[in-house]
Amino acid sequence: MRMEIAMPDGQTATLKRASRSRHPAKRAINLSLSADVLDAAKTMQINVSQVCDSHLREVVRRELERRWREEHSEFIAAFNATIEAEGLPLDGGRTF
Repeated sequence: MRMEIAMPDGQTATLKRASRSRHPAKRAINLSLSADVLDAAKTMQINVSQVCDSHLREVVRRELERRWREEHSEFIAAFNATIEAEGLPLDGGRTF
């Protein structure tokens, strides 16, 4: 599955859902973390890279979802108004 993000400069960035492979492509970066939290995580043997990756993935997913809802809000409002006014399309055929 691919997710595309529209960037401010008009380009799009594509995110791929992690494949079933155990080792998706990774890239080393510099990251600044609070020393006390990092020390505590190391003491507890928490994999900081994995936690950061998982949390960032979830934050990106929520942001993509928020942007999608914002981008399609007019359609959703119009659809909901139509359903409110006319009911569900197959409501008359229900037997329950």
